[in-house]
Amino acid sequence: MTGDTQEKTIILPVADGTDMAAFVAGPEEPARRGILVFQEIFGVNRHIKNICRRLAQEGYLAIAPEIFHRTAPAGWEGNYDDYPASKPHMEALIPENINADVRAAYEWLKGEGGIGERPIAAVGFCFGGMVAFGTNTVLPLKCAVSFYGSRILSQFIPVAKDQKAPLLLLWGGKDRSTPPDKVKELTDALRAAGKDFVSAEFSEAGHGFNCDERSAFHSASAASAWALTLGFLQHHLL
Repeated sequence: MTGDTQEKTIILPVADGTDMAAFVAGPEEPARRGILVFQEIFGVNRHIKNICRRLAQEGYLAIAPEIFHRTAPAGWEGNYDDYPASKPHMEALIPENINADVRAAYEWLKGEGGIGERPIAAVGFCFGGMVAFGTNTVLPLKCAVSFYGSRILSQFIPVAKDQKAPLLLLWGGKDRSTPPDKVKELTDALRAAGKDFVSAEFSEAGHGFNCDERSAFHSASAASAWALTLGFLQHHLL
């Protein structure tokens, strides 16, 4: 499905009293399904906005909240060549604040976004892949997609048992931050808990392979991963 889309930046009140900017893209006609899009450590930048636009072209209402809003100004973007400069924003976060942020975006989709009781999913990249995984433990999503969410493997395997909806996990086979033994540990935990999941490895891809703004971009893997993502969303957001 493709068609005309519209986009805007909004300001959302968060439960802790802060205000959070978010980028929104959707079809011209009212959307019947919503997607939470979670940023890399580099913020809601052009790549993340383009993800929202691509989802909007498929008929979804996509919202990308600026999760670093407590430590970075609205519209902040990190530099792909300077990871250390972005890292403090991630390290300043606590789970309670992330949960408040994702809930604010979720409630906007349901309310002002017009999704209501229709289905909502989450898609996240790198840091955002971990956020999507965590969000699937606290919100009633229909599914969640994690692109190379390496921090799941270092911090969040214990909450595999708490996943509420089906998961799609996408990994780069050449990504040193997602070693096969840790991916297996995660999938073993999901399997032991009886969770519905797909775990796909793209053997020639490294970390960040889906982002055409990065040197790690691997077009063949990105195209296949995106097709898999759209199919997964279409199936679960009926």
